[in-house]
Amino acid sequence: MDFDKVTLDFDENVATLRFNHPEVLNAIGADMMQGLDAALREVEDPNNGIRCLLITGVGRGFCAGANLSGRGDGKGGAGGTLRSSYHPLFFRMRELDMPIVTAVNGAAAGVGMSFALFGDIVCASKGAFFLQAFARIGLVPDGGATFFLPRMIGWGRAMELSLLAERLPAERAYEWGLVNRLYDDNDALMEGAGAIATQLAGGPASLAMIRQAYWASWDNSYEQQLDLEARLQARAGRTKDYAEGVSAFLQKRDAEFKGA
Repeated sequence: MDFDKVTLDFDENVATLRFNHPEVLNAIGADMMQGLDAALREVEDPNNGIRCLLITGVGRGFCAGANLSGRGDGKGGAGGTLRSSYHPLFFRMRELDMPIVTAVNGAAAGVGMSFALFGDIVCASKGAFFLQAFARIGLVPDGGATFFLPRMIGWGRAMELSLLAERLPAERAYEWGLVNRLYDDNDALMEGAGAIATQLAGGPASLAMIRQAYWASWDNSYEQQLDLEARLQARAGRTKDYAEGVSAFLQKRDAEFKGA
């Protein structure tokens, strides 16, 4: 399926979403935002049976951030654009009832870095890089970067990336823990990320609950998190996948999960 500057393909229960404006390294404009919104609605539609979302970019870049060509901040300026367009999309991605894998095949700059880090599993080729480019144009990090980065790599490294606006090569990002899996080139990246997405899509319904629990942990107290775990465990224990998992374990065979 083709949308505005976005493509979406289904392979059984895996959806692959590609930023598709390679002429500008997949920088995001208003038209691409509309395409992302439409594509995500297809992913969310239960009739399509999608159980894992894989996000990558067409060409040499993953996503080079906002498209500054012909930029018009509109009502409310740059902050208004974030509130009206980006934030609702990120909230929907947070609430998505399935794992997300990102395959970073090139530049992941500005808000493109935020999209990359939204992966529950972040994969990257060795030629990729990350860049908090905002200080270069007189803006501040957005897309949740100031929330993610200090929690993922610590205060000092987060400030370094944001204030100096220097490239972070994929290999160093892997050493710092921003990247889960590192691949030699883009062909190996897509093969490896695709295999991970397929594995997750074949997993139990509890994967979505695991994702929910970890997102909630950013805000919950210890007591609240224990209570959430108990509630989610009760829900998971009522699924057919739990019954299948226990049966497969006792019979010493591989489980066949249905995501239900």
